[in-house]
Parts: sequence; structure tokens; C-alpha cells
Amino acid sequence: MYLLGYDIGSSSVKASLVEAASGRCVAQAFYPGDEAPIIAVKPGWAEQDPESWWQYLTLATRDVMEQSHVDKNDIKAIGISWQMHGLVCVDKDLNVLRHSIIWCDSRAVPYGNAAFNALGEEYCLSHLLNSPGNFTAAKLAWVKENEPELYNRIYKIMLPGDYIAMKLSGECGVTIEGLSEGMFWDFKNNCVSRELMEHFGFDESFIPEIVPTFGVQCRVNAAAAAHLGLAEGTPVTYRAGDQPNNALSLNVFNPGEIASTAGTSGVVYGVLGEVNYDPKSRVNTFAHVNYTPELTRLGVLLCINGTGILNSWMRRVCGIDLNYVQMNELASQVPIGSEGVTILPFGNGAERMLENRSSACNISGVDFNQHGRGHLMRAAQEGIVFSFMHGIEIMKGMGMDVQRIRAGHANMFLSPIFRETLAGVAGVPIELYNTDGAAGAAKGAGMGADIYKDNDEAFGTLEKMATIEPVAAHAEQYAEAYARWTARLDKEM
Repeated sequence: MYLLGYDIGSSSVKASLVEAASGRCVAQAFYPGDEAPIIAVKPGWAEQDPESWWQYLTLATRDVMEQSHVDKNDIKAIGISWQMHGLVCVDKDLNVLRHSIIWCDSRAVPYGNAAFNALGEEYCLSHLLNSPGNFTAAKLAWVKENEPELYNRIYKIMLPGDYIAMKLSGECGVTIEGLSEGMFWDFKNNCVSRELMEHFGFDESFIPEIVPTFGVQCRVNAAAAAHLGLAEGTPVTYRAGDQPNNALSLNVFNPGEIASTAGTSGVVYGVLGEVNYDPKSRVNTFAHVNYTPELTRLGVLLCINGTGILNSWMRRVCGIDLNYVQMNELASQVPIGSEGVTILPFGNGAERMLENRSSACNISGVDFNQHGRGHLMRAAQEGIVFSFMHGIEIMKGMGMDVQRIRAGHANMFLSPIFRETLAGVAGVPIELYNTDGAAGAAKGAGMGADIYKDNDEAFGTLEKMATIEPVAAHAEQYAEAYARWTARLDKEM
């Protein structure tokens, strides 16, 4: 038996085919080969065409089927992970009405802030666990006010993964986890928030049918099966946003467990066993994949928009002749602290951790006679790590006990500088595993299809690649560099 997982990212769409019994990934593919384009018509805007996700998924699916030579009938379930907080609007014929407003688009901040003031801090934090901020509901409010003719044609709204499930099946659905990340879910009343819907004037019919995170959500229809080379009737049995799914991929299900990613954006994600929130809503609390009204499992999410995108910008500007391994080698020649160069990695939209303020990337401390591009490359990675640490301190203030951090052996965690700096400044070990979001989604599908009895069976074959322990001898250097970074952040903010 095999399981197929999809990860719908803003950089690419990845497909992984996993053998259920061994947990081994037998084939993987992602498209496009370079980063997928983000459409930015105005400063702070970020959109993608949902149809492009389907095109990339088609190519990736055909690729893994060709690589593996697996019989399509042996694929028993499909799981989907997606870039969180995006908005997809479709009409009655299930045609997309506009480009998706994706996670790093900041145009909706005023709409979320106005809703927070109108609904009240007590209601928003105790019922939604967050300010409406820049999430999916606020994005829809922007569409309502600025594109009223288009808004009036909306039949259903969806998150990116819901759109992919719709393309596979012809059916619209959404999970509680998805509703919570869109800011539609009322945790006190265990239903779609009537107060939020009424405040924005949204028609409740916009919300698709609620389906379970684990379980048969829909099935591949004849048209999608013929298009992709899959078997008609294959069930979709799991879907979740990329950060809850990344935690699942690392077998992070229980209170106190921490997962992290560092792709285009960076995330630290910890599980709480009781309802809690940051009073300033600088980190966010959502339903975790195993949340039910009876079992409180909430994911506390710190997101930094300017993570891998800063590193790729640094390559385009300073290292066009280098690959990322060579950039790391050049940066490693510079001592901890980058000899005074400090970078605030904020230049990719409004940062939740900064209370939804937009800020340009800030580079300071450069001496033309002392510093070269290696200093900038190291300072970029250190700045990203220090932004992680700033958020971890907020999470600790909520009662999060950070003992170790688990991450996939991918993206910026491939960089020795990045992971050693994170271990050093946080003072905890970093565990790296051979997994990714698409493979995790495949195993999640196995749980939803009852092929695995629980998460421990699903992830019992998870391969640990390395453990990076903090080096006590370097603690003072990391502390000094972090203190300089926080002083710069305080000055700029």
C-alpha cells in the first residue's frame, strides 16, 4: 500500500509517495524548479494564481508515478498540506474568481485591526484566540469593500488546500483547523464565529461543509483521475495548514513539543494542552491537527515572514556566482556576531511578531574597510535566528516550556551556521529529521484512512539525521550578538 502527500507551498508544490508499511518515501517531485512567482501589484501585496498550483501538482504527480512505477490502485489515500491563511474565492461553477491573496500579503491589516476594536479584545482573544489581524477573514473583508462586483459572485471561500481537494473531487470542504487559521472558528462555542461573520457582513453560506482533519473528506473524481493518472475513488483522508502539518511530520502532537521550519518564512510551533493566547497577539494560537472540542490541542505559532526569502535575496544581490553551500562556507569564515554587522530580516510584509507592523529590512554596522559579503551573509542568517529567539521569548511568557526543537533536515536547517546559532542562542538542542511536509501529509493520510492506528505507529520509522547541542563556550558570544540585535530592533520599532 502507498500513500500520496501534497505540500502546496508558495515557493513550489511538492508530491511525495510513501510506502505505508516501511514509511519509506519511494518518489518525490516538486515544481517549478525555481521559486514560483508571487504577484505583487502594489507594495505589501502578494498573490498567486490557484490554477498554477494545480498545474504544478499535475506535473509533480505525473513525475512521482513515472519514477515509482507504482500501480495507481495501490495508492490508498491522499493527504494535503498548504501555505496557511490564503484566500481562494470560487463561483457556483467552482471557477476561481481572482488570484489567491496569500499569507504574506499585508493589505488586510486595517480590516483585521478594525474588527479587533469593534468586536473587542476580550471576545477576540477568548473566542478566536487571536486578533483577526491579517488572516483569511480580513482578506475577504478587503475583497468585499474593494471588489464588490466580484464579491457578489462568490459561492464558496477556501484555503489553498481546500482548493486542491476541490480540484481532486469537485467538492468543497474545510476543516476546523483551516477555519481556525482563517480566524473563523469560535473556540468557546465550537462553531463558526457568528459575531465575526456578522461584523464583516459575510454570508454564512460562503463557508464550505466542515470535514474532519483525519477521515474520508472526499474522493478523486473521474476527471481528476484521468488528468493525474490516479485511480478514481481514491480518498482524501487528511489535510492541514503547513505548520500544523510540519509538526505532524515531526511527530509533534502533545503539549510542550516544539517544531520549526525555515523556508520562505520561518516558524516555531509549539503544542499547548489548554486554551491560552498572547495578549498582544504577536504569536498565534490555532487548532492543532488533533484538536477536537473534547481534546484541547492547540498550536502556538510564531511566524517570521523574512526568513529564506532574505537568504535568497542575499544570494541574488551578493552571491549570484555562489550556491547556498558556497555562501555558507563564505559566511563561516566570519566569527559569531558578524563583527558588528546586524540585520533585521523584516522586508516581506507585515510581521505578526511586530504587532502587524510592516518594516523594511535593516542592515546596520557596516564598515566599508572591514566588512565583505561574507559578513552580510552570516549576519543575514544570524538575524533570522535572532528573530526566532525574540518570538520564543514571547512563547515562554505564555508558559511554553522549550526543551528541544525538532526540524526537518531541509531549507535553512541545512546550514550549519543557522542551526548552530539557533541552538546556541536558544540554549537547547536541535533535532533534525529526514522528513518534509509532503511525506508528512502522506502519513497523515494513512492515519485518516486507519492504515495506522495512531501517530506513534505512523511516525515510528521517522529517521533522526542529527542532534545539534548548544556549545557552552560560545554562549557569551551569542548572547552579545543577540543583545545587539534586540537593541537595534528596539531602536527601529
